[in-house]
Amino acid sequence: MVQVNRRTVMSGAFVAASAGVWGPRAAATPHVVRRGRPSLPNGVMSGDVSTHTGTVWARSDRPARLFAQVGRGRDRHIIRGPWATPATDLTATIDLRRLRPGCDQDVQLWFETGDGLRGERQTVSFRTAPTHRASQSFVWSGDTCGQGWGINPDVGGMVGYRAMLNTRPDFFIHSGDTIYADGPLADKVVEPDGQIWRNILIPEVTKVAETLSEYRGRHRYNHLDDNLRTMYAQVPVLAQWDDHETVNNWYPGEILDDPQYTERRVDVLAARARKAWFEWQPLGDQDRRGQRTSDGRNRIYRKVSRGRNLDVFCVDMRTYKSTNTSNVEKHRVPVFGREQLSWLIRELRRSRATWKVIAADLPLGLVIPDGETAFEGLANGEPGAPLGREHEIAYLLRELKRHQVSNLLWVTADVHYCAAHHYDPARAAFTDFDPFWELVAGPISAGAFGPSELDSTFGPTAVFRKFGTTNQSPRKGDAHFFGHVDVADDGLLTASLRDITGAVLWRRDLQPV
Repeated sequence: MVQVNRRTVMSGAFVAASAGVWGPRAAATPHVVRRGRPSLPNGVMSGDVSTHTGTVWARSDRPARLFAQVGRGRDRHIIRGPWATPATDLTATIDLRRLRPGCDQDVQLWFETGDGLRGERQTVSFRTAPTHRASQSFVWSGDTCGQGWGINPDVGGMVGYRAMLNTRPDFFIHSGDTIYADGPLADKVVEPDGQIWRNILIPEVTKVAETLSEYRGRHRYNHLDDNLRTMYAQVPVLAQWDDHETVNNWYPGEILDDPQYTERRVDVLAARARKAWFEWQPLGDQDRRGQRTSDGRNRIYRKVSRGRNLDVFCVDMRTYKSTNTSNVEKHRVPVFGREQLSWLIRELRRSRATWKVIAADLPLGLVIPDGETAFEGLANGEPGAPLGREHEIAYLLRELKRHQVSNLLWVTADVHYCAAHHYDPARAAFTDFDPFWELVAGPISAGAFGPSELDSTFGPTAVFRKFGTTNQSPRKGDAHFFGHVDVADDGLLTASLRDITGAVLWRRDLQPV
């Protein structure tokens, strides 16, 4: 018997508490009538923690109201949050305000039913950002449970999350592909060396996600993993999305020709995927924070202020993305879109933080094909002047140089290997920008690939890269990666790329200017 303890991937040893069973196939019963006290079957999370604010998240096993206890003793106060109902997949969040900066916080969460029955308590812990020049660190990666590699109890679950937690970071940037809605899982996969990879299964992961319930099930599956839940209870998440939360390489308006899908309209699928994603991320009430787009939707792009030394800009390179073409148009073609691009330039100009980290869900200079003639990413393989989507990047870089925005670092995942790219106008066809670094790290628990070709338009060079064989499983851990950044109190930034065994593969100190 297996004891059940996240582009589809690695490991397991998870507790299938939400299903109430043990075994290699866990039944999905999220909305049954339950007796006893409300429980927290999918753990607890915090997210977007800044100097004075943050959001906490939990999911109940039945309709109930979320409560949070902040502080202890005489400073203790209880916040009554919203109801978790089937309309929210039994999830709920509470925004925390007026927190003390630079302080450890232990927030107790529980649900109460309408008749006052108080449920199980769990604690979510985090440290608010300092207002002074104090040191802090973060990790980032992407790509959870893709390419057929799900939660495998034989290898200890998704051990990459344990490795990231062991670095004791102040927060984690999930750079997208938080689920693989388009990648069905089988109970067994034969690896090239003959070993058998065993996936824990629930019904929602055995086919491509199309319904809202199936998208929700993909998120619930990942939270079965002990490593993920343990880390999320102790490390705030800055979540992004990319393509696999909906379907591979999607863009607005696309019509699928994949026979696995009965619903072929990507806009319909993306709306369902977006709702499920917001339900399962600790993003809080963005309306009250003024983070709605002009069309009234909660936006994924946002700034998280981490004090004097660090601001993080989480961008959304999927929602506003153009059709995947040959990407050689002579006019500007969107990947950020006009509204987001204006916001990004404006907020980067306003930032007084020593370092401005741009968390992107797509790399800038890597050539990522979509079929034989189209391109999924920003680069097009043409070494000359900017074309297609490259126009937006050129405009952004030019504006940042013109306004003297310094100390930029881009972090991303997506391509399933790790690399350190240095961009320099001295090597570029487009030269109106200041040099910067882009660091790539992933997958955390999915198939390994790489490397991809670099487009020379913006003058990148691969200072370091490491990759595995095609669709290599996470079993060994030496081809699955995360990045780590430490910002010292004097502003020195130390970046490293690591595999999920914890080994440091590359390290570089970056001095602020």
